[in-house]
Amino acid sequence: MTGTVINVVGGGLAGCEAAWRAASRGVRCVLWEMKPVKFSPAHRSPDLAELVCSNSFRASSTDNAVGLLKEEMRRLGSVVMDAAARTAVPAGKALAVDRERFSRLVTETVEAHPLIEVRREELTGWPETPDPVVMSPGPLASEPATELLGAATGKDSLSFYDALAPIVTSESLDMTKVFSQDRYGPEGGGDYLNAPLEKAEFLAFLDALVEADRTAARSFEDEKYFEGCLPIEVMATRGPRTLTFGPMKPVGLTDPRTGRRPYAAVQLRRENLEGTLWNIVGFQTRLTRPAQDKVFRMIPGLERCEFARYGAIHRNTFLSAPDVLDPWQRLLPRPSVFMAGQISGVEGYVESAAQGLWAGENAARTVLGIPLSMPPRASALGSLVSHLRPEGRGGPFAPSNVNFGLFPALPKRLPRSESAANRRRESASLRAEAALASWTPLKEDANHVFTW
Repeated sequence: MTGTVINVVGGGLAGCEAAWRAASRGVRCVLWEMKPVKFSPAHRSPDLAELVCSNSFRASSTDNAVGLLKEEMRRLGSVVMDAAARTAVPAGKALAVDRERFSRLVTETVEAHPLIEVRREELTGWPETPDPVVMSPGPLASEPATELLGAATGKDSLSFYDALAPIVTSESLDMTKVFSQDRYGPEGGGDYLNAPLEKAEFLAFLDALVEADRTAARSFEDEKYFEGCLPIEVMATRGPRTLTFGPMKPVGLTDPRTGRRPYAAVQLRRENLEGTLWNIVGFQTRLTRPAQDKVFRMIPGLERCEFARYGAIHRNTFLSAPDVLDPWQRLLPRPSVFMAGQISGVEGYVESAAQGLWAGENAARTVLGIPLSMPPRASALGSLVSHLRPEGRGGPFAPSNVNFGLFPALPKRLPRSESAANRRRESASLRAEAALASWTPLKEDANHVFTW
């Protein structure tokens, strides 16, 4: 038992996971949660770990990156994964939960821990303590929390985005149909990939895009878009040639198959230095995920594309992690503060909880006076947090889900086919399993302190 107290700010998935992990290490925690004194526009329940957007924790199988991350969390004693398993509802190959039962169970479990004190009040300033602080205010951070972080890091490092273009994996692209070329650059090379469309292909795509299902804006999301960042389906309603003068303009490109300029073209920009992920340029959207699966796979070369991230339009507050956080997710201007959850630059329920667990572990390690831990690079958690570091950065920083495109490249590239893609996923999963085994996260040393 230590006399030091870790303050965890925010009782969402990441905050609960951070407090639980630190308390499991024998370190006392105070978990600050402003509900029910104050609610964000999206929250309704007074319980901790409230699920706002969905009841799904996504795929369960470990041949999927998020399934692998969940398995790693289970081995690390995750309170979120335990509650999810105990409140699961039928969802095929995915893990989905009864939202109310899930949040209530997390609340009861966290509040019952003898080393965790839950304080129901809003913090409007930094905790006055030299002890570690874990900040996990979530993507809808309150105004005081946003001001604290903005003042500590600078306005340029704290972002509010409302538009995300989809990201696809390189191995899922049909390279016989897409070609490399920068606009007005020489044929046969360039930093961009281009998917050319003939007129009939473009018009069929346009019709499907305009008719596709869209997600409804929530009450706190005002559908006032910046003209320079319109959803692609909104641009499509402004006339049949709007897209060919916008994100699908073919000027400066030559289709090597025909030797001439295509009628329209979709450009893909490298998302990471390894070239395993590609951003569909200008395709920010409010289309539902099933609609994106259907419509965007009408683009030649993307018929079998695998989405590492779907396009979205929604409010999110996040830090430009590579610029303001150290490798252990501490604020560079305030090294006693660990950032956790979506605000640190990850995307999704599972990713937020996993990153909170890791922050709680390292906050506890700070108190216990033992070296901070870095997950193995080949593990799902290690690959996720590597996205938050400067190395490997391929452009402006944006939050990401865990996906196999973030994992280290496999030594041999297998031929492109559905079975080969499955083998690649299996190989990445097996390699992550081996890396995790070498990490020995649940082994106790002679002092009864967990070692990673």
